[in-house]
Amino acid sequence: MTHFARRRWCRRLAFAVCFASIALCGIAVAQVRSVPEAVVANLPAQKIGPNDLIAVSVYDAPEFTRTVRVSAEGLVRLPMLKRRVRADGLLPAELEAALAEALEAEQLLVEPVVTVTIAEYHSRPISVAGAVRNPVTFQATGPMTLLDALTRAGGLGADAGQEILVSRTQRGEDGKTSTLVQRIPVRGLIEAADPELNLKLAGGEEIRVPEVGKIFVVGNVKKPGAYPVQDTSETTLLHVLALAEGLAPYAAKQAYVYRREVSTGGRNEIPVALSEILKRKAPDVPLQANDLVYIPDNSGRRIAVNTLEKIAGFGTATASGLLIWRR
Repeated sequence: MTHFARRRWCRRLAFAVCFASIALCGIAVAQVRSVPEAVVANLPAQKIGPNDLIAVSVYDAPEFTRTVRVSAEGLVRLPMLKRRVRADGLLPAELEAALAEALEAEQLLVEPVVTVTIAEYHSRPISVAGAVRNPVTFQATGPMTLLDALTRAGGLGADAGQEILVSRTQRGEDGKTSTLVQRIPVRGLIEAADPELNLKLAGGEEIRVPEVGKIFVVGNVKKPGAYPVQDTSETTLLHVLALAEGLAPYAAKQAYVYRREVSTGGRNEIPVALSEILKRKAPDVPLQANDLVYIPDNSGRRIAVNTLEKIAGFGTATASGLLIWRR
């Protein structure tokens, strides 16, 4: 092989190696570009609401890839987009289509590929308050039930009543909102484990656990105080007197029950023939939560007994010779 032939062959080999290197680089770049961009950890897909934090990723367009907070009006805006896009009430897949359409309509991208994931929910609060161990407000980031929410609050407190109130805000066809309150019996939910009472929650609910009703007993009883009433259908005057450990000495023959009127807010005075009830000559009186039972003092009897005690003391003193008369 001549010198010129050898140089020509070396040149061709160098061109072939260079071309192969360029081809390999192109394949590597293509492979890198074909790998989808890293997706942030997303929460379960639910309808988007105001103040939610969403992560928007546009393939091969880093200028549009960012985290966006939904406005209080339920709108989102990307850089260079002239108009904002409504996100309130849309699922992530639906918002992806809306953003892609907006980017293409304003001729910013051709056939953009948009991915939307949920980073934080702020539009699905569930609050649990009242007679629970730890009142709490949290976001419903996934499927949630009434028992799940009560568990988040540490369970029912010792002074919990017999009902749980669940308030929901509903929007009618005319756009007006209304509040729906459901009353859930505690026994049916927890003791009977009725699945229909274990409501499914989607966020926006307020759960209130009222305290158990109490009956207040004052006056001539051995143990005045406020006594919880778990079942008002079985609570009577004799039942409450038993909780107060019975009547004290010099109790009057008549008692009074003071009951609050819902319409006026005042209290009605209901006289009760206490002595007749104790003698089983009159029926027992049913009581309601927040009733006040007053057992007055039999002042006439107390005065008479005090007088007799003084007379008895006088006679004892005279008989013992301790009483000395002086002129």
